[in-house]
Amino acid sequence: MTRVKRSVQARKKRRKVFQQTKGFKWGRKNRYKLAKEALKHALVHAYIDRRRKKRDFRRLWQVQLNAAVREKGLTYSRFINGLKKAKIEINRKILADLAQNNQEIFDQIFERAKKELEKER
Repeated sequence: MTRVKRSVQARKKRRKVFQQTKGFKWGRKNRYKLAKEALKHALVHAYIDRRRKKRDFRRLWQVQLNAAVREKGLTYSRFINGLKKAKIEINRKILADLAQNNQEIFDQIFERAKKELEKER
């Protein structure tokens, strides 16, 4: 079998790893073995955190909504229940934004949800 010289491909491969690990601390940016391992871990965390980000934002919107609704005398869960009974399908992101920036519109939505809750009593 003939001998294969891999210098060009090997350098290209290493250069790609070093470009991706640029900005890492200590030897993880310029020592190939460490850089390769650090990059593998970084990519795993990036993948996981793209999913975690969605959870974190939903929790944030729930906390913001709970704060806005409690000022008006309801709890978050009762408010969401009222929205479902009133057949208002607005996601938590939009509701949290309305609670902060468009108080009048949020008040109207809140009143409709509260009215639906009072009907059941």
